[in-house]
Parts: sequence; C-alpha cells; structure tokens
Amino acid sequence: MARWLPRSTDLTRFCQKLNRVKTLEDDMMETSFNRCLSTIDLTLLGIGGMVGSGLYVLTGTVAKEIAGPAVIISFIIAGFASLLAALCYAEFGARVPKTGSAYMFTYVSVGEIWAFLIGWNVLLEYMIGGAAVARAWSGYLDSIFNHKIKNFTETHVGAWQVPFLARYPDFLAAAILLVATAFISFGAKVSSWLNHVFSAISMGVILFILIMGFVLAQPKNWSTQEGGFAPYGLSGIMAGTATCFYAFVGFDVIAASSEEARNPQRAVPRAIAFSLGLATGAYILVSVVLTLMVPWHSLDPDSALADAFYRRGYAWAGFLVAAGSICAMNTVLLSNLFSLPRIVYAMAEDGLFFQIFSRVHPRTQVPVVGIVVFGLLMSLLALVFDLEALVQFLSIGTLLAYTFVAASIIVLRFQQQKVDVPAPAAAGQPNPEPHEGPSSGELKEYESFSDKLQLVDRDKSKEQREPGQLKAAFEPYLEFLSDFYPGEVVTVAVVTLMVSAICLCSILVFGNTHLHLPTWSYSLLLVLFSLGFLLSLLLIWAHEQQHSTQTFQIPLVPLSPALSIVLNIYLMLKLSYMTWLRFAVWLLLGLLVYFGYGIWHSKENLREPRPQRVSARYVVFPSGSLEERVQAVQPSSQPAAGLPDTDTDDCKR
Repeated sequence: MARWLPRSTDLTRFCQKLNRVKTLEDDMMETSFNRCLSTIDLTLLGIGGMVGSGLYVLTGTVAKEIAGPAVIISFIIAGFASLLAALCYAEFGARVPKTGSAYMFTYVSVGEIWAFLIGWNVLLEYMIGGAAVARAWSGYLDSIFNHKIKNFTETHVGAWQVPFLARYPDFLAAAILLVATAFISFGAKVSSWLNHVFSAISMGVILFILIMGFVLAQPKNWSTQEGGFAPYGLSGIMAGTATCFYAFVGFDVIAASSEEARNPQRAVPRAIAFSLGLATGAYILVSVVLTLMVPWHSLDPDSALADAFYRRGYAWAGFLVAAGSICAMNTVLLSNLFSLPRIVYAMAEDGLFFQIFSRVHPRTQVPVVGIVVFGLLMSLLALVFDLEALVQFLSIGTLLAYTFVAASIIVLRFQQQKVDVPAPAAAGQPNPEPHEGPSSGELKEYESFSDKLQLVDRDKSKEQREPGQLKAAFEPYLEFLSDFYPGEVVTVAVVTLMVSAICLCSILVFGNTHLHLPTWSYSLLLVLFSLGFLLSLLLIWAHEQQHSTQTFQIPLVPLSPALSIVLNIYLMLKLSYMTWLRFAVWLLLGLLVYFGYGIWHSKENLREPRPQRVSARYVVFPSGSLEERVQAVQPSSQPAAGLPDTDTDDCKR
C-alpha cells in the first residue's frame, strides 16, 4: 500500500512547480506589440474605462437599491481603496512593462498557480465588464425611444423568467460588442483614436450634467421625509462600496496596456494617478447631483441620469445625456476589448493557456484571435445575462486581483535582485584558482555550481545588507531569524498577515449577524486577530527592502499594501453568498484548465534543470584550500566493450 503513496520528494517537486515564478527577459522593452501609446493615450484609456461604467451604470442602481444618497460615501471609500491598489499597479507597471496586468505581477513575485488563477479571474472580470456596459448602453439607447426596442423584443421574441438571466435577449447589446470587436482588431492606433473621440464627448456631457444638475438641485431630497441621507445605514454604505468597485476597473486597463506604451516607466504611474483622480471626483459630484435632482427611491436604475432630467421636465437635456452616455460607454467597451485579449495573450505566451491565443497579426500587431474569440463570448454574455448579477460577480474578481497585487508588492520589495549564476565549467576547463575565491576569514559553502552562494558565517559588521535580510537594529532581539534565507521570513509573514486579515474581517462582517458571538468572545477575537495582523506587519518592516530604483515606488511599504489587503478582503466578504458560489465554480473550471493544460505547457517547465547524475559539495575554507567530495552515480549500463572506463580510472587515481 505504501508504494502507491507519493514520495516526499515528489510532493516537494510538485509544490515547487506550482509556486515557480516567471523568468523575465533582460530587455523588457522588447515586444512583438507596437509601442505607440503616450501618457495622454493611457490616461484617456483609464478615464474611458472608469467614467462610463461608474456614472452611467452603477450610480442609479446603488443609490436606489443599496445605499441611498450615501452612495457618495460609498464612492469615496471605494476610491480610497482603489488608490491603494492603484499605487501597487503603478509600481509594477513601471518595473515590469509587460502586458498581463495583475496576472503578470503575481507571476513574477508569488508563483505560477496563483498567477493563473488571478489571470483566469481577470478574464472573467473583463468579459463581465464589457457585457454589463453593453447592456447598459442598450438600455440608454432604448430609453431615448421610450423603450420601444424592449417592447418589440418581448412581443416578438418573448420574455424569460429565469434567475440570473435577463428578462429578454438583448440583441442590441450583442451587436454593439461585435462592432467594437471589429474596430479593436484594426490595431492600437485605431483603438486609441476612437477612444479620444468618445472621451472628449463624454467629458463634455459630464460637465453639462454637473452644471445643469446643480441648477435643478433640491436639498429636500436628502431630508428625512424622503428617507434621509443614509436610509440603509452603515451596512448599506459598505455593501455599496463593494459594488462601486466596478467603477474603478479602468486603471487596470492602463497596466494591461504597458507593453504598448512608449515610455512605460513614466507614463504608467502618471496615467494611473491622473485618471483615478479625475474619475473619483466625477463620481462624487455626479452622485451628489443625481440624488439632489430627484428622490433616490424613485430613480430608474437602468438609465438614472437621463430619466432624472426627463422627470424634471427637461426632455431635451435627458436626450443629450442619454446620447452622451452612450459615447462614454463606448469608451468602456473599447477599454475592455482592448485589454482582455492582451491578458489572454500573456497567459498563452507563457504556456499557461492555449497557444493559439499568443498569435499576433503581423500587420496590425494585435492578438487578433483573442480579440475575435473573446469578443464573441462577451456578446453571448450580454445577450442573455442580467446586469445586476454580472456586476456583483465582477466586484469579487477585481477585489481578489487587488489583494494579490498588494501582496506581490510586499514580496517583491523584500526579495533579492535576481542575479545570473555562471554555468558550470565545461569538461577540460580549469577550475578557478583558490586565491580567486573569498578572502581569508570567510567560510562559504557551495551546494552546487547552479545553486546560489550562501554565507555560512555571516559578517555581522556588514553595513550594506541585502533585501530580505533582518535589519541590523533588530538582530540582537530577533537573532534566531538570521539563519533563514533572505526573504523567507517575509514570505511567511505575508501569508500570516493575509490569514489574520481574513479572520479579522470575518469577525467584523459575520460576528454579530451570522455567528451571533457574545460580546466578550467577539472582542477577544478582534484583539487576537488584530495583534496577529500588526505583528506580521512589524515583522515584515523589520527586514531590509530593495533600494530605490529609477522607477516609481509606492510609499509606506508594507503599510500601504497591507491596508489595501485588509480593505479588499473586507469588501469581498460583504458580497452575497451566491456571488461566492458562482466564483467558486469559476475557480474550479480554472483549476481544470491549469492542471489539464497549463502546468504541462508552461515555459517555466521547460527552463527547469534536469536531474543531474553527479552531486558535488564544495567547501572553501578560510585558508583558501579546496576540498572536494564527489559521489558519482554510475549509470546502470556497463561501458562498451573495448573502451576504457575513464571515470573509474580517474576516481582510482
């Protein structure tokens, strides 16, 4: 029975496969894409990806059904949480200017299986984002014609009464996605030019909404007679915050497009900062205007802004807003269809997804296969699924990606820089002379030629310490941590921090409602998990970070990423259990794809060294002499007849 059980070495090797990290090229600016996007192009891509979705899809839905006029606070909290995540994306986008966004960032720092799962969820995030906005686009156009399109479809095609599906098939939403797919396939310059046109119209419409809305504002719509400012309380505000994250997906578009930026080290951080700041201000001001124009409980969630002007007697203004919002949502469709095939391309290029999606058209320099295939899938989603169910599903994927990117920042910041190790000397070449080794007084051990150098007797007086090593000021108190490899303690502390954050947020969300904990146990668990979180944070801070580089770096590491982690986890736990159930099903499908295809075709799998038949151990003593112990593993076959066994003769000599 025991022989059928896997050996410990096999399990170790399997776990190493799951957690191997991506090897980056020496020249990260080299690409098969066309680097033609400027800072302005990236900024408008980000604004287009955020403004249309937040202003014209979620504002009315969250205000009426989740938070009331307190949707303003929901957008403020969501904007702050997105800022923490955006800073992490900005650092990664500048340091690793490759397409792939959160997938790529996780792959180069945490490990392969985690990167695949993040990429798998990002795929769903973009598909749902595009489908949801297409349905909103269709709803706004339908509102211009007094819902004639909807009535015609229900009369001649029929209506459905199925959970999570739309009441009727939205052919108009599917059609606009197919048209956008065709434009995206023409190349990055065409996509950028279209985005500029639609963004300019959208900004003009937003300015009109703010001016006209403040003129028509009525403060009584926030009074207690209409339900008050926060009718759903704090719980409604936080639930609205989780849903409002859908509005801030846009800066992820910038990171996904970094491989097509002319100067990503400067353009990506600036574009993320500009677009997020402008979008957050627009969300807050439009939310104020919308809830002051009409009572929040009377809003039309499908076309809130246009309907509000219609009800105030300004039909021409409502028509203008509806037409402008369609242009704004066109930029969101372009942003999603622009980024999604590039995420698929990055996964396929690494061997984790089907190789056909890594093909780049030689003339347009875009992954045309991914654009067409996922454009069709997005159209199918928009055709049959309900908007609200799609938006809830989108938030959990976004929050999970933010969480892993924040954790990856901490891990990467405390890792040693990758240094190429010289290959073993070829047969017949002389070994290095003893005097070329370390200076006298140092004892060093080499596990093999291909392994990295480890100091056995560390020089305590060394002023310049490597990233991941314990700071000199903490060595007298945490001396037992000095025996670990640089970065090992930080990795364990990051895992502990995330587990503590999950437990802490679970108590905050479910302690009084679902678990019905008594006050003393509720308080005790909060204190224990808070201490675990803070101790993990302090343990990470006690180690050296990588020195400042020429690219952007997020300030206050590890505090800023840690705050992003705990806030993202809290917002994820505020989502409904059905969202988690659908998310779990999607993850299981992803694991089937990974273990059925990705793990076997990964390019990192091809780079793994094959098992050597000779193991050697070299010790360099302070005197400079070299002692070698070689254990030869003889092959099972005998030497050919008539040929001398040179290895045996050498060993005897």
